[in-house]
Amino acid sequence: MRTSLLLALALLAAPLAAAGCSSCGKSSSGPAPEAAASAAPGATESAAAPPPKAKMPAPSRQGNVVARSPAEDLLYVADEDGNALHLVQLPFDKEKPAWTVALPGRPAQVLPRDGEVLVTIRDPGLLLVMRPDGANGLVESARIALPADAWGLAITKDEKTALVSSAWTHKVSAVDLETKKVRFTVDVAREPRGIAILGDGSRAYVSHLMGASLTRIDGIGTANPTVKRVSLPAAPLRLPYDTPRADDASLGYALTFSPDERRLFVARHAFGAMGVEPWYGMPTVDVLLPRDDSPLAPRRKQPALYGAHINAIPPEDPTLDLHPGDMVQPRAMVYRSTTRTLLVLGEGGVALPELDATSIDPSAIVRKNHPLHDEGVSGGGPACAAPSGLALSSDERKAYIFCRSTNALAVLTFPEPKAGAKSSVVRIPLGKGPGDALVAEGRRLFYDAQDTLVSGGLGCAGCHPEGRDDGFTWTEFAPVDEGTNATFVSNGRVAGAARQTPMLAGRVKAQGPYGWHGESETLVDRILAGFALHRWDERHVVDKQTTRPRALAIAAFLREGLVPPPREKAELSEVEKRGKAVFEGAETGCKSCHAGAEFTDRVPMPLPRMTLRAGYSDEKDNNKYKTPSLLFVGGTPPYFHDGSYATLEELIDNNDDRMGKTNQLSAEDKAALVAYLRTL
Repeated sequence: MRTSLLLALALLAAPLAAAGCSSCGKSSSGPAPEAAASAAPGATESAAAPPPKAKMPAPSRQGNVVARSPAEDLLYVADEDGNALHLVQLPFDKEKPAWTVALPGRPAQVLPRDGEVLVTIRDPGLLLVMRPDGANGLVESARIALPADAWGLAITKDEKTALVSSAWTHKVSAVDLETKKVRFTVDVAREPRGIAILGDGSRAYVSHLMGASLTRIDGIGTANPTVKRVSLPAAPLRLPYDTPRADDASLGYALTFSPDERRLFVARHAFGAMGVEPWYGMPTVDVLLPRDDSPLAPRRKQPALYGAHINAIPPEDPTLDLHPGDMVQPRAMVYRSTTRTLLVLGEGGVALPELDATSIDPSAIVRKNHPLHDEGVSGGGPACAAPSGLALSSDERKAYIFCRSTNALAVLTFPEPKAGAKSSVVRIPLGKGPGDALVAEGRRLFYDAQDTLVSGGLGCAGCHPEGRDDGFTWTEFAPVDEGTNATFVSNGRVAGAARQTPMLAGRVKAQGPYGWHGESETLVDRILAGFALHRWDERHVVDKQTTRPRALAIAAFLREGLVPPPREKAELSEVEKRGKAVFEGAETGCKSCHAGAEFTDRVPMPLPRMTLRAGYSDEKDNNKYKTPSLLFVGGTPPYFHDGSYATLEELIDNNDDRMGKTNQLSAEDKAALVAYLRTL
């Protein structure tokens, strides 16, 4: 058995060795062509040596979950759930096994360049530099320590500098790829993700998982860069014109330049965008003009063309194909130059939409929608669910897509430009996924926005990306018809109670209760209630006997499959120790409610009246709110159930003895308390 395995590995090593050499200018299958020529009959020692082979440029200067090698003989797939990098030979052949390389942590993005492969590792925060190896596929050649939760990756055009975003620790670092040392690390806004660098290397733009603004970093080739925020309203042409708080966004995983760099495309979720069934907003691609950092699309100042109703844009309009299923929960994006289109992969979808990149609102013009399963599928692999990574072949005739929750690589061949032509899909299994079948099913459902029994068009990951939160405060409004459920809405057109999205990862081990009022006895009960809350109407809500298996599976994944954010293990500083003493002291009483492993007793407590946030209504019938968990509280603004405080400092300064007794604390004690809370 061992001999057979070694033989199989040896057979696979041969093409990988050749693939490695295609990146470094050598060949393992015999003497290099240059050497063979010099040894030919009649050759003389005085013959001039051949010039060194020019380095091949990286196929893309932006990292992705899926990326191809410069020679286009290998495809690299970052498998976060499997702590591995998969190597798939090209041209694609479903009969050829993939090579899997174990990594020291969860990979987020991969970026191959000539002679080496760059990989970001989330925990511990690392940039791995790996080189092709015939016997092992890839071997590590350098390991660069970075702030925890290293995620996004991009390189300059000269390939001398890499920028890496660290999501949870809200940092961006520059790495000198020649010395393999960190040049600088800067602090940025919450949850930085995608990175795009201008070709001249003068500046970079960073997208964020929370909020509509971008981060701009100038001087990335220096040790002292400058950082500033750039405003980019989300879906301005589709906002309610009379709602000032509607231009917020989330899920900013991806951004990319047009080839001439005159436009920067940013894919995300627009909370205020109106369209078909827009209780939660709509996916969007917004355009920034780098010449002056202005948005391409202006905000609409008049009522919607089709009236003021929240469902303002009818689905039958052929010029406005805005159905959210096309790219719900945007996750990855690439520019297709041959068609001047954008391919935007939605984590909750089942298709790859192709958008018009020349439009003022690209997400409003869907040229084609390429199915990722059912139609034209061959290969017998698993269906594509939770698509999370995307790369194009050099001729842009094929798209390579990693289907995260079904552990499959899908190869989509675009149709010929003729009437009736359809795309085709071939798939190959990659990795193993969760060993527990219930957790595996919960993982699929967590990302899926198509299951009408779970939600009305948005998957769990749409509000809880990676089990974290969208940083948004929703409106929960009472039903018009007696006996029906309350529901959420995002764009502020309906009056209701404020509901800040809570973080889930690491906070749901307890049996219960759950809900801001503690109204759900168990986690499964809360998920079942969510099936009704997370939709515009109740057309697909059915009895709990039918939906309970789904809730059980999602609960299992929330507890066993979600990975909590990284927590630095370090001794408390003197200030943090002082804050801990304040927190645990009887004078403040913080610990009397925020107790246990999750720092909550889960008991609903009456909360004195607060100033009502503009745009929300009062909850006069119930002022009891369940004690929230403080785990990871430093990274989950805004605070309070209504999201009324942007920082922990604001929360403590304005607490006014509502939660514990803090009015008597000195400024130093308040600062120490905040410092301690950030360590939890």
